[in-house]
Amino acid sequence: MLEVAQIFRLHGPQYREKFGDRMLPSHHRAMQDIETCRTESLGGQVYYCDNCKEQRYSYHSCKNRHCPKCGNEQANAWLDLQQNLLLLIPYFLVTFTLPAELRALARSNQRLIYNLLFRTSSQALLKLARDPRFVGGRIGMVGVLHTWTRQLIYYPHIHFIVTGGGLTNDGRWRASRTDFLVHQQPLAIIFRAKLRDELKKCGLFAPLDQRLWKKDWVVDCEPVGTGAAAFKYLAPYIFRVALSNRRLVSLTDGNVTFKYKESATDQIKSCTLTAQEFIRRFLQHVLPPHFIKVRYYGLLSPRQRHLLHRVRLLLAPPATKPISVTESENSGRLREPLLCPRCSNQLTLRGPLKPKHPRPP
Repeated sequence: MLEVAQIFRLHGPQYREKFGDRMLPSHHRAMQDIETCRTESLGGQVYYCDNCKEQRYSYHSCKNRHCPKCGNEQANAWLDLQQNLLLLIPYFLVTFTLPAELRALARSNQRLIYNLLFRTSSQALLKLARDPRFVGGRIGMVGVLHTWTRQLIYYPHIHFIVTGGGLTNDGRWRASRTDFLVHQQPLAIIFRAKLRDELKKCGLFAPLDQRLWKKDWVVDCEPVGTGAAAFKYLAPYIFRVALSNRRLVSLTDGNVTFKYKESATDQIKSCTLTAQEFIRRFLQHVLPPHFIKVRYYGLLSPRQRHLLHRVRLLLAPPATKPISVTESENSGRLREPLLCPRCSNQLTLRGPLKPKHPRPP
């Protein structure tokens, strides 16, 4: 099966030669990690089959969060950690999209603009939800940053999973309608105004096209059902990378073809790019080092967990079982032993393999 690592190994040297002096250190590191992930360069273990004398090599993962081979296995672990955040109420998915006119600015100032995108969108939603015409209380929300479309185009936006109700100032729970949280148009207007003010403070406002502040911005709000369903929906966005290996179709004559699902029609289509353009598109979604792409606000903020506990007491009957995001029988399951690919006999660990080229810290 074709992998992103193969494309990087074959065409990465040419890309580095052409753009290396302009590449961010995080882009260099992502390429290096993806190229060496689960290869002898990182070392690993060697297993032996006593039955058919087969040897099997298991190499270490790079653990880079942008690697297509790493990360997805963490989704279930994250879901387990969210159990204490769930309430027996409807939830909503609210998405804030950065306008096209600001995307070049975001690419050049990723850490700053991504932080502002989180701050202004969360403040706008918390503010409007407190309006008595809508929720009239303090909501809870968890957001994740997403920067790509299915064709790897740069498209920064944030998905928020939001509680369908909030805690009022006098300590009561006020539920929203099951099919409506807040109006999208005023939410977009507040979001636009807050981001405009933040850009003025940072000195990035003046060079922008001022028509941007008169156009409609895109904010979407829709119900997503129970909390368990909402968090299961969000989990892949947290650990998914810009493009998985299974979407790759071919690498021919320096061109990469991958498949994607068209949002409007749900049809599977293909996109063909030069290898150099493919690498460029992939790397523009590499986040700044140590950037936190999942953030909690309102009742779900770590500082407000005491209020979340109060809400749970208000909503839940005395003997309610705790909500489980994943099946209980899956939790704590032991890792299954490795089996020989030839005879299915259990493999025996023979010893470690030292890295061929140890990575720098």
